[in-house]
Amino acid sequence: MDNATADRVARLIDALAAAGETVAVAESLTGGLVCSTLVNPAGASRVVVGGAVVYSTDVKASVLGVDAGLLAERGAVDAAVAVQMAARVRTTFGSTIGISTTGVAGPDPQDGIAVGTVFVAVTSDRGDSVEECHFTGTRDEIRWAAVDAALTILENSLRTE
Repeated sequence: MDNATADRVARLIDALAAAGETVAVAESLTGGLVCSTLVNPAGASRVVVGGAVVYSTDVKASVLGVDAGLLAERGAVDAAVAVQMAARVRTTFGSTIGISTTGVAGPDPQDGIAVGTVFVAVTSDRGDSVEECHFTGTRDEIRWAAVDAALTILENSLRTE
């Protein structure tokens, strides 16, 4: 993690703590990178409750309780699925904010969804927000771009207060 990202995350953790917020993360394509990034600064335990890596579609339903019918109808890479993932991880972990990532990092498309398509969602008492992103690059570049998008949507959720 570069210094600019480390500083950004430290400021985000401080802002979450100042707002009395806690965060839980549900990750698919990022495979734990969002949670790992959030727990990097000292003091992250004040706000980060935990995370779940729900990489396979079946685990999104069985562990988080994402609607199996929705997954069957739309697939795992979908805005509504991202919102349900964020909402379910929030409830499961008892946090005030839930955040999720789901998408296709490549190298091949998934269920007709293009490589680089990512949905990032955040849920809280203030409502739900989901962003559809389209990234290019290598598999790792797409995954790290999704982490950056997750940090941004989390930062923006604090600004709506």
